[in-house]
Amino acid sequence: MPSLIDRLKVPILTVLISLVLFFVTVKLFGPIPFAVTSVMTQKTDFFTVEGLGEATGTPDSAQFVVGVNKTAATVEEAQTQVNQAVTKITAALKDLGIAGSDIKTTNYSVNPNIDYSLSRQTTTGYTVDTTMTVTLKDANKANKALDTATASGANIISGVTFTLNDDEKTKLEDKARALAIKQAKEKAQKISNQAGIKLGRVINISVNSGTPGPIMYDKMAFNAGGGTAPVAPTQLQPGENKVSITVTLFYETL
Repeated sequence: MPSLIDRLKVPILTVLISLVLFFVTVKLFGPIPFAVTSVMTQKTDFFTVEGLGEATGTPDSAQFVVGVNKTAATVEEAQTQVNQAVTKITAALKDLGIAGSDIKTTNYSVNPNIDYSLSRQTTTGYTVDTTMTVTLKDANKANKALDTATASGANIISGVTFTLNDDEKTKLEDKARALAIKQAKEKAQKISNQAGIKLGRVINISVNSGTPGPIMYDKMAFNAGGGTAPVAPTQLQPGENKVSITVTLFYETL
């Protein structure tokens, strides 16, 4: 009868040969790949609801365009008349407390006046135009500033706007956003209760601002005196600016 050692020789030899072949294979061909099956699941069911928030505020700053238009026989004469008027207008606006840095020239042009009625073109004179944009940090000065400009020689007035400063606008946006989120949450709770849906956490949010532009008045809304004081003081009202924000909430459904 073979001994225990004899009986174990064949299995041990087989294991050793297998190990040697394994290491040789790894050495020559690299690691043996093992296939692993991966299954990923992602919950895509969600519930969306929208809320609208609005907040209003009284504009605290204003801006308008003021200018002078003069026609004369020569360029020099027209320029002199315009420059004199601009100097007077600027000084008057500064006397109201408007800083020089808030009075900015935005246009200056010189154009010949051509008569086409004759057999040949004839220059009959020259027109000089200039405009300045005036920024008022205090909207309450708008009416007085316009009257002062026209009384000082301005015959061009346009682009009157009333706006909110950045800090006030940010406050109104925060308020409108908070109201929109509150409305959206209340609506989500009400609809989910009625529909028998169980809501989880908010997984996303979308915010859309619908803030309108500044309040603008047409140049025909007041008197441009052309160097003479208006019959009655200008009466522009800044009104209110509205900030509107729409919020969409995306809820997980359980």
